[in-house]
Amino acid sequence: MTNKADITSLVTESIQDRKGHNITLIDLSNIESAAASQFIICEGTSTMQVAAIADNVREQLQERAGIKPYNYDGYANSQWIVIDYGDTLVHVFLPDVRERYSLETLWSDAPMTEIPDLD
Repeated sequence: MTNKADITSLVTESIQDRKGHNITLIDLSNIESAAASQFIICEGTSTMQVAAIADNVREQLQERAGIKPYNYDGYANSQWIVIDYGDTLVHVFLPDVRERYSLETLWSDAPMTEIPDLD
């Protein structure tokens, strides 16, 4: 069985592999009203890159850990794609859309970890 740390690591690597940046981990495990115990948020610079990042996350988790998402949405315009892995929700944004919805502000009472960009 793959644990949350493994999923976090695989998702982070998959994002970085497609040059995703501004990765933020939000630990929602102590917030009762949260839809998941963890959000992983990142950005791509174009709709093509947002879709490529989301595709790579889905492919890598399937290939390397045998994990399929419960659901995903947002490919129609690829400005904000969310991938649902149950306890973990992965959000891939265009920068202006991320700023508009500001999930980090919405969940500001939760512990957050910034992952440094590779480049």
